[in-house]
Amino acid sequence: MRLLEVVQALVVTFWVGALWSTGLLVAPLLFLVLEDRSLAGTVAGRIFEATAYAGLACGALILAVSVLKLRSAAFRHKASWLVVALLVLVLVGQFGLQPVMASLREQAYPLPVMSSDLGSSFAAWHAAAEVNYLLQCLLGAILVVARRTELAGAAGG
Repeated sequence: MRLLEVVQALVVTFWVGALWSTGLLVAPLLFLVLEDRSLAGTVAGRIFEATAYAGLACGALILAVSVLKLRSAAFRHKASWLVVALLVLVLVGQFGLQPVMASLREQAYPLPVMSSDLGSSFAAWHAAAEVNYLLQCLLGAILVVARRTELAGAAGG
């Protein structure tokens, strides 16, 4: 069982680290370094997509390990519900918000979406996606702390 805890801890670390590094470091740097904002957005979008799919895999693995370790008691722990909430946010972002933004980009083509009549609509959807992503980052931080607290409690310390 100790090996499962280590795997789970590494997967949580990878997932939350990917969220933070993608959204708080890589994407802003792309817009800072690349002169073509459309290209920066395209590259950032691909990285966010990879992060979302990695998050779905990580969340599923974390929950699977919890169920293996704790059986029906897995969902008596705050960390399991945090993972579920994170997975819901990832699903909303990847399969709800992103397709709408992609459609707006396609409709605006050949213009960059922000230079088209659809710019304000795209900006609103993009703001919703940003809030969703920031919530994922926040819940990720809470998950890291919750797991640490639950592990300390389980160890009696």
